[in-house]
Amino acid sequence: MLEELKRAKNFNAGPSALPLEVLQQAQQEIVDFKGTGMSIMEMSHRSKTYEDVHNEAQELLRELMGIPENYHILFLQGGASLQFSMIPMNFLQRGQAAGYVLTGSWSEKALKEAQLLGETFIAASTKEGNYRRIPSLDELQYDQNAAYLHITTNNTIFGTEWSEYPDTGNVPLIADMSSDILSRPIDVSKFALIYAGAQKNLGPSGVTLVIIRDDLVERGTQDIPTMLKYSTHAKNNSLYNTPPTFGIYMLGLVAKWVKQQGGVEAIYKRNLAKAQLIYDVIDASNGFYLGHAEKNSRSLMNITFRLKTEELEKKFLEESKQQGFVGLNGHRSVGGCRASTYNPVPVESCIALKEFMEEFQKKNG
Repeated sequence: MLEELKRAKNFNAGPSALPLEVLQQAQQEIVDFKGTGMSIMEMSHRSKTYEDVHNEAQELLRELMGIPENYHILFLQGGASLQFSMIPMNFLQRGQAAGYVLTGSWSEKALKEAQLLGETFIAASTKEGNYRRIPSLDELQYDQNAAYLHITTNNTIFGTEWSEYPDTGNVPLIADMSSDILSRPIDVSKFALIYAGAQKNLGPSGVTLVIIRDDLVERGTQDIPTMLKYSTHAKNNSLYNTPPTFGIYMLGLVAKWVKQQGGVEAIYKRNLAKAQLIYDVIDASNGFYLGHAEKNSRSLMNITFRLKTEELEKKFLEESKQQGFVGLNGHRSVGGCRASTYNPVPVESCIALKEFMEEFQKKNG
Protein backbone atom coordinates (compact mmCIF):
# COMPACT_ATOMS: atom_id res chain seq x y z
CA MET A 1 0.00 0.00 0.00
CA LEU A 2 1.15 3.55 -0.75
CA GLU A 3 0.75 4.65 2.87
CA GLU A 4 3.30 2.03 3.89
CA LEU A 5 5.89 3.28 1.44
CA LYS A 6 8.59 5.74 2.39
CA ARG A 7 7.67 8.82 0.36
CA ALA A 8 10.48 10.88 -1.14
CA LYS A 9 10.80 14.56 -0.29
CA ASN A 10 10.03 15.40 -3.90
CA PHE A 11 11.10 18.82 -5.21
CA ASN A 12 11.13 17.80 -8.89
CA ALA A 13 10.37 20.58 -11.38
CA GLY A 14 8.10 18.42 -13.54
CA PRO A 15 6.74 15.86 -13.70
CA SER A 16 6.43 16.73 -10.05
CA ALA A 17 4.83 15.70 -6.79
CA LEU A 18 1.19 14.64 -6.69
CA PRO A 19 -1.03 14.65 -3.59
CA LEU A 20 -0.79 11.31 -1.78
CA GLU A 21 -4.58 11.26 -1.36
CA VAL A 22 -5.00 11.56 -5.14
CA LEU A 23 -2.56 8.70 -5.80
CA GLN A 24 -4.35 6.53 -3.24
CA GLN A 25 -7.77 7.17 -4.78
CA ALA A 26 -6.41 6.42 -8.26
CA GLN A 27 -4.90 3.22 -6.88
CA GLN A 28 -8.27 2.14 -5.49
CA GLU A 29 -10.07 2.88 -8.77
CA ILE A 30 -7.43 1.75 -11.24
CA VAL A 31 -8.90 -1.70 -11.90
CA ASP A 32 -12.62 -1.10 -11.38
CA PHE A 33 -13.86 2.47 -11.85
CA LYS A 34 -17.20 3.04 -10.11
CA GLY A 35 -18.38 -0.56 -10.52
CA THR A 36 -17.93 -0.66 -14.31
CA GLY A 37 -15.54 -3.61 -14.22
CA MET A 38 -13.09 -1.48 -16.21
CA SER A 39 -10.30 0.97 -15.57
CA ILE A 40 -10.88 4.57 -16.66
CA MET A 41 -8.08 3.81 -19.14
CA GLU A 42 -10.09 1.01 -20.75
CA MET A 43 -13.45 2.64 -21.36
CA SER A 44 -14.69 4.57 -24.36
CA HIS A 45 -14.22 8.31 -24.28
CA ARG A 46 -17.76 8.45 -25.72
CA SER A 47 -19.27 6.66 -22.73
CA LYS A 48 -21.41 8.53 -20.21
CA THR A 49 -19.16 7.35 -17.38
CA TYR A 50 -16.11 8.98 -18.92
CA GLU A 51 -18.06 12.03 -20.10
CA ASP A 52 -19.09 12.69 -16.49
CA VAL A 53 -15.42 12.60 -15.41
CA HIS A 54 -14.48 14.94 -18.25
CA ASN A 55 -17.23 17.47 -17.54
CA GLU A 56 -16.70 17.40 -13.78
CA ALA A 57 -13.01 18.26 -14.23
CA GLN A 58 -14.02 21.29 -16.32
CA GLU A 59 -16.65 22.37 -13.78
CA LEU A 60 -14.19 22.12 -10.89
CA LEU A 61 -11.64 24.27 -12.71
CA ARG A 62 -14.31 26.84 -13.55
CA GLU A 63 -15.29 27.00 -9.89
CA LEU A 64 -11.77 27.06 -8.44
CA MET A 65 -10.41 29.68 -10.85
CA GLY A 66 -13.59 31.73 -11.26
CA ILE A 67 -13.51 31.18 -15.03
CA PRO A 68 -16.26 33.28 -16.67
CA GLU A 69 -18.92 31.61 -18.80
CA ASN A 70 -17.58 33.20 -21.99
CA TYR A 71 -14.45 31.02 -21.83
CA HIS A 72 -13.98 27.49 -23.11
CA ILE A 73 -11.99 25.00 -21.02
CA LEU A 74 -10.09 22.65 -23.33
CA PHE A 75 -8.07 19.51 -22.63
CA LEU A 76 -5.45 19.11 -25.36
CA GLN A 77 -2.28 17.12 -26.00
CA GLY A 78 1.25 18.03 -27.07
CA GLY A 79 2.21 19.90 -23.91
CA ALA A 80 2.73 23.64 -23.58
CA SER A 81 5.35 23.30 -26.33
CA LEU A 82 2.68 22.61 -28.96
CA GLN A 83 0.85 25.73 -27.78
CA PHE A 84 3.95 27.72 -28.76
CA SER A 85 3.01 26.88 -32.37
CA MET A 86 -0.79 26.67 -32.16
CA ILE A 87 -1.12 30.21 -30.82
CA PRO A 88 0.60 31.97 -33.75
CA MET A 89 -0.98 29.54 -36.22
CA ASN A 90 -4.43 30.61 -35.04
CA PHE A 91 -3.97 34.26 -34.15
CA LEU A 92 -0.95 35.78 -35.93
CA GLN A 93 -2.53 37.34 -39.01
CA ARG A 94 -0.77 39.02 -41.94
CA GLY A 95 -0.22 42.70 -41.33
CA GLN A 96 0.12 42.17 -37.60
CA ALA A 97 2.98 41.29 -35.28
CA ALA A 98 2.86 39.33 -32.04
CA GLY A 99 4.64 40.61 -28.94
CA TYR A 100 6.62 38.39 -26.59
CA VAL A 101 8.00 39.28 -23.16
CA LEU A 102 11.23 37.37 -22.61
CA THR A 103 11.71 36.28 -19.01
CA GLY A 104 13.41 32.93 -19.46
CA SER A 105 14.03 29.87 -21.61
CA TRP A 106 10.39 28.94 -22.19
CA SER A 107 9.41 32.39 -23.42
CA GLU A 108 12.41 32.24 -25.76
CA LYS A 109 11.13 28.93 -27.13
CA ALA A 110 7.63 30.36 -27.58
CA LEU A 111 9.05 33.32 -29.52
CA LYS A 112 11.19 31.05 -31.70
CA GLU A 113 8.13 29.07 -32.80
CA ALA A 114 6.14 32.22 -33.57
CA GLN A 115 9.00 33.57 -35.68
CA LEU A 116 8.53 30.60 -38.01
CA LEU A 117 4.94 31.61 -38.65
CA GLY A 118 4.80 35.39 -38.86
CA GLU A 119 6.01 38.77 -37.66
CA THR A 120 7.02 39.13 -34.01
CA PHE A 121 8.61 41.66 -31.71
CA ILE A 122 10.09 41.62 -28.23
CA ALA A 123 7.88 43.74 -25.97
CA ALA A 124 10.41 43.54 -23.10
CA SER A 125 13.32 41.36 -22.05
CA THR A 126 15.41 40.76 -18.95
CA LYS A 127 17.87 38.45 -20.69
CA GLU A 128 20.73 40.91 -20.31
CA GLY A 129 20.65 40.41 -16.55
CA ASN A 130 20.45 36.60 -16.91
CA TYR A 131 16.71 36.65 -16.24
CA ARG A 132 17.01 37.62 -12.58
CA ARG A 133 13.84 39.71 -12.64
CA ILE A 134 10.44 40.27 -14.22
CA PRO A 135 10.17 43.53 -16.18
CA SER A 136 8.04 46.28 -14.68
CA LEU A 137 4.75 46.96 -16.45
CA ASP A 138 5.99 50.32 -17.71
CA GLU A 139 8.87 48.57 -19.52
CA LEU A 140 6.45 46.78 -21.85
CA GLN A 141 6.36 48.25 -25.35
CA TYR A 142 3.61 47.31 -27.81
CA ASP A 143 0.87 49.04 -29.77
CA GLN A 144 -2.84 48.37 -30.04
CA ASN A 145 -2.42 46.74 -33.45
CA ALA A 146 -0.43 43.84 -32.01
CA ALA A 147 -1.92 40.41 -32.71
CA TYR A 148 -1.42 39.52 -29.04
CA LEU A 149 0.99 39.92 -26.14
CA HIS A 150 2.50 36.70 -24.74
CA ILE A 151 3.92 36.29 -21.24
CA THR A 152 5.22 33.34 -19.21
CA THR A 153 3.87 33.89 -15.71
CA ASN A 154 6.40 31.73 -13.85
CA ASN A 155 9.89 30.80 -14.99
CA THR A 156 10.88 27.39 -13.69
CA ILE A 157 14.53 27.55 -14.70
CA PHE A 158 15.35 31.00 -13.30
CA GLY A 159 12.90 31.10 -10.40
CA THR A 160 11.02 34.30 -11.24
CA GLU A 161 7.28 35.00 -11.30
CA TRP A 162 5.00 37.85 -12.34
CA SER A 163 3.31 39.48 -9.32
CA GLU A 164 0.95 41.60 -11.44
CA TYR A 165 -0.21 41.41 -15.03
CA PRO A 166 -0.52 44.10 -17.70
CA ASP A 167 -3.87 45.52 -18.71
CA THR A 168 -3.55 45.21 -22.49
CA GLY A 169 -6.89 46.71 -23.54
CA ASN A 170 -7.92 45.39 -26.95
CA VAL A 171 -4.69 43.44 -27.41
CA PRO A 172 -5.29 39.81 -26.39
CA LEU A 173 -3.11 38.85 -23.41
CA ILE A 174 -1.91 35.25 -23.67
CA ALA A 175 -0.14 33.49 -20.81
CA ASP A 176 1.82 30.31 -20.36
CA MET A 177 0.90 29.41 -16.76
CA SER A 178 2.32 25.89 -16.83
CA SER A 179 4.18 26.17 -13.54
CA ASP A 180 2.02 28.41 -11.35
CA ILE A 181 -1.57 27.75 -12.40
CA LEU A 182 -3.84 27.05 -9.41
CA SER A 183 -1.09 28.22 -7.05
CA ARG A 184 -2.70 31.62 -6.33
CA PRO A 185 -5.87 33.51 -7.20
CA ILE A 186 -5.89 35.25 -10.59
CA ASP A 187 -8.41 37.29 -12.56
CA VAL A 188 -8.99 35.10 -15.61
CA SER A 189 -10.87 37.91 -17.37
CA LYS A 190 -7.56 39.77 -17.84
CA PHE A 191 -6.48 37.07 -20.29
CA ALA A 192 -7.70 36.06 -23.73
CA LEU A 193 -5.99 32.66 -23.47
CA ILE A 194 -4.24 30.78 -20.67
CA TYR A 195 -2.44 27.50 -21.23
CA ALA A 196 -0.63 25.08 -18.96
CA GLY A 197 1.00 21.69 -19.15
CA ALA A 198 -0.49 19.61 -16.35
CA GLN A 199 2.67 18.12 -14.89
CA LYS A 200 3.37 20.81 -12.27
CA ASN A 201 0.19 21.72 -10.37
CA LEU A 202 -2.61 20.01 -12.30
CA GLY A 203 -1.74 16.32 -12.52
CA PRO A 204 0.51 13.96 -14.46
CA SER A 205 2.04 14.76 -17.84
CA GLY A 206 0.01 14.12 -20.96
CA VAL A 207 -2.80 16.67 -20.83
CA THR A 208 -2.59 20.40 -21.52
CA LEU A 209 -5.18 22.82 -20.18
CA VAL A 210 -6.27 25.71 -22.41
CA ILE A 211 -8.67 28.40 -21.18
CA ILE A 212 -9.76 30.50 -24.15
CA ARG A 213 -12.20 33.37 -24.51
CA ASP A 214 -15.05 32.76 -26.96
CA ASP A 215 -14.21 35.66 -29.27
CA LEU A 216 -10.67 34.36 -29.72
CA VAL A 217 -12.02 30.95 -30.76
CA GLU A 218 -14.08 32.64 -33.47
CA ARG A 219 -11.13 34.82 -34.54
CA GLY A 220 -8.83 31.87 -35.20
CA THR A 221 -7.43 31.19 -38.67
CA GLN A 222 -9.29 28.44 -40.53
CA ASP A 223 -6.73 27.42 -43.17
CA ILE A 224 -4.65 25.29 -40.83
CA PRO A 225 -4.87 21.55 -40.05
CA THR A 226 -8.05 20.55 -38.24
CA MET A 227 -6.34 19.31 -35.07
CA LEU A 228 -4.45 22.59 -34.69
CA LYS A 229 -7.57 24.78 -34.64
CA TYR A 230 -8.90 25.80 -31.25
CA SER A 231 -12.37 25.92 -32.79
CA THR A 232 -12.20 22.17 -33.50
CA HIS A 233 -11.72 21.37 -29.84
CA ALA A 234 -14.08 24.06 -28.54
CA LYS A 235 -16.95 22.82 -30.74
CA ASN A 236 -16.39 19.21 -29.66
CA ASN A 237 -15.81 19.69 -25.92
CA SER A 238 -12.22 18.43 -26.39
CA LEU A 239 -13.65 15.12 -27.66
CA TYR A 240 -12.95 15.51 -31.39
CA ASN A 241 -10.50 12.64 -31.09
CA THR A 242 -9.54 10.39 -28.18
CA PRO A 243 -8.37 12.70 -25.39
CA PRO A 244 -5.80 11.74 -22.72
CA THR A 245 -8.52 10.20 -20.57
CA PHE A 246 -6.36 9.05 -17.64
CA GLY A 247 -4.61 12.42 -17.44
CA ILE A 248 -7.97 14.24 -17.41
CA TYR A 249 -9.27 11.87 -14.72
CA MET A 250 -6.19 12.61 -12.61
CA LEU A 251 -6.53 16.36 -13.24
CA GLY A 252 -10.08 16.12 -11.92
CA LEU A 253 -8.88 14.35 -8.77
CA VAL A 254 -6.23 17.04 -8.21
CA ALA A 255 -8.87 19.76 -8.66
CA LYS A 256 -11.06 18.01 -6.06
CA TRP A 257 -8.07 17.89 -3.73
CA VAL A 258 -7.49 21.65 -4.15
CA LYS A 259 -11.14 22.26 -3.29
CA GLN A 260 -10.83 20.05 -0.21
CA GLN A 261 -7.80 22.07 0.93
CA GLY A 262 -9.98 25.20 0.98
CA GLY A 263 -9.60 26.29 -2.63
CA VAL A 264 -6.98 28.39 -4.38
CA GLU A 265 -6.87 31.08 -1.68
CA ALA A 266 -5.96 28.52 0.99
CA ILE A 267 -3.43 26.88 -1.31
CA TYR A 268 -1.88 30.31 -1.94
CA LYS A 269 -1.42 31.00 1.78
CA ARG A 270 0.25 27.63 2.21
CA ASN A 271 2.50 28.24 -0.80
CA LEU A 272 3.58 31.59 0.66
CA ALA A 273 4.54 29.90 3.92
CA LYS A 274 6.36 27.04 2.18
CA ALA A 275 8.47 29.32 -0.01
CA GLN A 276 9.24 31.67 2.88
CA LEU A 277 10.77 28.84 4.89
CA ILE A 278 13.43 28.35 2.22
CA TYR A 279 13.91 31.99 1.20
CA ASP A 280 14.47 32.87 4.86
CA VAL A 281 17.40 30.43 5.01
CA ILE A 282 18.90 31.94 1.85
CA ASP A 283 18.49 35.51 3.14
CA ALA A 284 19.96 34.71 6.56
CA SER A 285 22.95 32.77 5.21
CA ASN A 286 25.28 35.78 4.75
CA GLY A 287 25.99 34.75 1.18
CA PHE A 288 26.50 31.05 1.82
CA TYR A 289 23.39 30.50 -0.31
CA LEU A 290 23.02 32.88 -3.24
CA GLY A 291 19.48 33.33 -4.56
CA HIS A 292 19.22 33.86 -8.31
CA ALA A 293 16.05 35.94 -8.55
CA GLU A 294 15.75 39.51 -7.32
CA LYS A 295 13.53 39.64 -4.25
CA ASN A 296 10.60 41.41 -5.87
CA SER A 297 10.55 38.84 -8.71
CA ARG A 298 10.90 35.65 -6.68
CA SER A 299 8.80 32.65 -7.59
CA LEU A 300 6.65 30.82 -5.06
CA MET A 301 6.96 27.67 -7.14
CA ASN A 302 10.66 27.41 -8.05
CA ILE A 303 13.30 28.57 -5.60
CA THR A 304 16.65 28.85 -7.38
CA PHE A 305 19.99 29.32 -5.65
CA ARG A 306 23.68 28.58 -5.82
CA LEU A 307 26.43 27.95 -3.31
CA LYS A 308 29.80 29.73 -3.25
CA THR A 309 31.67 27.05 -5.17
CA GLU A 310 30.84 24.19 -7.50
CA GLU A 311 32.46 21.80 -5.04
CA LEU A 312 30.07 22.91 -2.30
CA GLU A 313 27.11 22.62 -4.65
CA LYS A 314 28.10 19.09 -5.59
CA LYS A 315 28.47 18.14 -1.93
CA PHE A 316 25.12 19.79 -1.07
CA LEU A 317 23.31 17.87 -3.78
CA GLU A 318 24.97 14.56 -2.91
CA GLU A 319 24.13 14.89 0.78
CA SER A 320 20.58 16.00 0.04
CA LYS A 321 19.99 12.78 -1.91
CA GLN A 322 21.31 10.76 1.01
CA GLN A 323 18.72 12.50 3.20
CA GLY A 324 15.84 11.54 0.90
CA PHE A 325 15.49 14.78 -1.07
CA VAL A 326 14.75 14.43 -4.78
CA GLY A 327 14.98 16.96 -7.59
CA LEU A 328 17.14 19.71 -6.04
CA ASN A 329 19.46 19.95 -9.03
CA GLY A 330 19.07 23.12 -11.09
CA HIS A 331 18.02 22.83 -14.72
CA ARG A 332 20.74 21.28 -16.87
CA SER A 333 21.07 24.53 -18.86
CA VAL A 334 22.02 26.70 -15.85
CA GLY A 335 23.14 24.38 -13.07
CA GLY A 336 22.93 25.34 -9.41
CA CYS A 337 20.10 24.22 -7.15
CA ARG A 338 16.33 24.48 -7.37
CA ALA A 339 13.52 23.53 -5.01
CA SER A 340 10.15 23.31 -6.77
CA THR A 341 7.47 23.77 -4.13
CA TYR A 342 4.34 23.09 -6.18
CA ASN A 343 0.92 22.79 -4.55
CA PRO A 344 1.17 19.10 -3.60
CA VAL A 345 4.62 19.43 -1.95
CA PRO A 346 3.89 19.07 1.79
CA VAL A 347 4.86 21.77 4.26
CA GLU A 348 6.78 19.06 6.13
CA SER A 349 9.09 18.56 3.14
CA CYS A 350 9.84 22.29 3.07
CA ILE A 351 10.56 22.32 6.81
CA ALA A 352 12.90 19.37 6.31
CA LEU A 353 14.71 21.20 3.50
CA LYS A 354 15.03 24.33 5.63
CA GLU A 355 16.59 22.32 8.44
CA PHE A 356 18.91 20.46 6.06
CA MET A 357 20.12 23.74 4.51
CA GLU A 358 20.78 25.26 7.94
CA GLU A 359 22.66 22.18 9.11
CA PHE A 360 24.70 22.01 5.90
CA GLN A 361 25.77 25.63 6.35
CA LYS A 362 26.81 24.99 9.96
CA LYS A 363 29.01 22.12 8.86
CA ASN A 364 30.47 23.81 5.78
CA GLY A 365 30.23 27.57 6.35
